[in-house]
Amino acid sequence: MLWIIYFTIWWDIASLKNARVEHIAREDLNFTQEILSATSFSRQLAEQMILAKAYVIIAKEHNNLHLAWQLSSKIRSCQLLLSKAAMRGEPITLEEAEPIIKSLSSLIFKAQDAHYDIATTIMTMKSHIQALEERANAATVQSTVFGQLAAEALPKSLHCLNVKLMADWLVKSDLQALADEKRNSPRLMDNNLYHFCIFSDNVLATSVVVNSTVFNAEHPKQLVFHIVTNGINYGAMQAWFLSNDFKGSMIEVQNVEELSWLNASYAPIVKQLLDADSRAYYFEGSQNLSTEPKLRNPKYLSLLNHLRFYIPQIYPQLEKVVFLDDDVVVQKDLTPLFSLDLHGNVNGAVETCLEAFHRYYKYLNFSNPIISSKFDPQACGWAFGMNVFDLIAWRKANVTARYHYWQEQNTAETLWKLGTLPPGLLTFYGLTEPLDRRWHVLGLGYDFNIDNRLIESAAVIHFNGNMKPWLKLGIGRYKPLWERYVNQSHLYLQDCITS
Repeated sequence: MLWIIYFTIWWDIASLKNARVEHIAREDLNFTQEILSATSFSRQLAEQMILAKAYVIIAKEHNNLHLAWQLSSKIRSCQLLLSKAAMRGEPITLEEAEPIIKSLSSLIFKAQDAHYDIATTIMTMKSHIQALEERANAATVQSTVFGQLAAEALPKSLHCLNVKLMADWLVKSDLQALADEKRNSPRLMDNNLYHFCIFSDNVLATSVVVNSTVFNAEHPKQLVFHIVTNGINYGAMQAWFLSNDFKGSMIEVQNVEELSWLNASYAPIVKQLLDADSRAYYFEGSQNLSTEPKLRNPKYLSLLNHLRFYIPQIYPQLEKVVFLDDDVVVQKDLTPLFSLDLHGNVNGAVETCLEAFHRYYKYLNFSNPIISSKFDPQACGWAFGMNVFDLIAWRKANVTARYHYWQEQNTAETLWKLGTLPPGLLTFYGLTEPLDRRWHVLGLGYDFNIDNRLIESAAVIHFNGNMKPWLKLGIGRYKPLWERYVNQSHLYLQDCITS
């Protein structure tokens, strides 16, 4: 056995000499490429170090602590040499690598010669790989939970902005008088204008949606924005849009709590949102990791999230609107949407079934006969976030009643999981007109690899996902697309960002 050890050491040294390259100092050394190169000493050291680490584990399990200590010592020497090479930007030389490779080779064969045969090594490594996989899975779940918590939190700067704006609303009586005046404007009901609706409790995000739409419109004075927010943010939202200029466009802000007709006796969703078990599910069940964290997002308890199904009731005089989520950015003039022929359909939307997981069977429970008897599991899904709604066709088809029917059928939450898209797929089934994909490009809140050409061609880009552009965990590559429409010169924003 001893001659095998000497032969192997000799072979390693010979390989090193055959792979020897001239020692050339390079400031721009790419160490990743260096360590992947088949002829580099860095790669040979890295590979020996990986094997040595495996034998450290096995030696400890066999209580051979001295061998484990010897291997660990050489591994540290190897790590130190690799670290120095990376820091100085120069490749490892033969003179540096040879002593470590010789000693590591000797120790590895000593371990093999002792009692650590291949079968033992394989079984040991399998058990360790399984343990590592379990730890990795647990870490992934935990990371998802933490990411969800970060996505749900309101950044300090946005909270600061809300407080300052709310103070203005309470103190400046002229703002409230201006709001009363605008509330009676005939432009709010003029169907010759272009109407957009946004339902949000995020002042800055809503401002970006309005800013980007106005900036890219050919005739901004013909735009009317209908914003609905909650009671907590109503004053701040009013103060922001009354005290800033949006190129002559009309902006209306309403408080959802003043929509008295939207109550539990009329809307099943209101009754469900007030249910104690539902609230406990979102606010007390965060430690149950068996459910996807994103499906426990308390935003689903916000009535604002469900107002999209009541647009004709909120705006009874309007005939056509474009619905925009508060996490979108508009990059093109959207007024051509109002002249699109929806062929009698209610909802104009971009389909998302280029991937299999965006078909109906992924959102709905087709084991339930109520679903399987009425819907095609392979039907193409579509996206909320930028939708054209023909409100005349909506009222004619009594779409809101269809929505109520499906909400009542799902009181036990057996037909779909959560969110607004599954009931939307049911409600607008057979009533949706597919739009050109370029009208609405999704994924900027989770997908790092969207083609730049697709983004540039998009009329609307959607930051759906947890990585919102106003959060620190937003994807840096896409953030400038959102930030360019933030009014960075606003005094309150400057104060809140620096405070």
